[in-house]
Amino acid sequence: MTPKREPPSLTHTRANLTLKGVSGDGSFSGYASLFGEVDLGRDTIVSGAFSKSLKARGAPGVRMLFQHDPAEPIGTWKVIREDERGLYVEGVLSPGVARAREVYALMKSGALDGLSIGFRTVRARSDKASGVRRILEADLWEISVVTFPMLPAARVSNVKHARFYRDRETELVRAMRRAARAMATNVFRKG
Repeated sequence: MTPKREPPSLTHTRANLTLKGVSGDGSFSGYASLFGEVDLGRDTIVSGAFSKSLKARGAPGVRMLFQHDPAEPIGTWKVIREDERGLYVEGVLSPGVARAREVYALMKSGALDGLSIGFRTVRARSDKASGVRRILEADLWEISVVTFPMLPAARVSNVKHARFYRDRETELVRAMRRAARAMATNVFRKG
């Protein structure tokens, strides 16, 4: 058996899945990407990066997969749009698919909480000082429900209480990033 391979030009970036609720029919919503947040791969997506792709492909042309596996489609995206925060999505898990039923149960229990985007980079710019690659234009192919999101803040909101879940590690990473930004700002002001 040959190992599964993905297209070499496809980039996967994990992002925030903030559930507004998983309904009984498997519908859910959240953010598949957050603009301006640097992920663990040192990439950041800029506002408007998906606009051409979404215009050409629309929500029906972007696949919903489990763990980026093209053999595991689990539902369909009904809405994909950019707003001021990031790439907002609304999707529905397919009840007739066994893996989708498993994903639904895991999402409801809070055991599965990440989204990850699969795209081809069209235009990007790297900042040599920070080492961050800014994705200026991306051709969005798929959005997967994943176990481990690349953004440290990528957690599911508590479905029962509709409040955002944050653990100590996530809060520590956020505090470190805020401190680094504050230090960088002060250095530039003094220099």
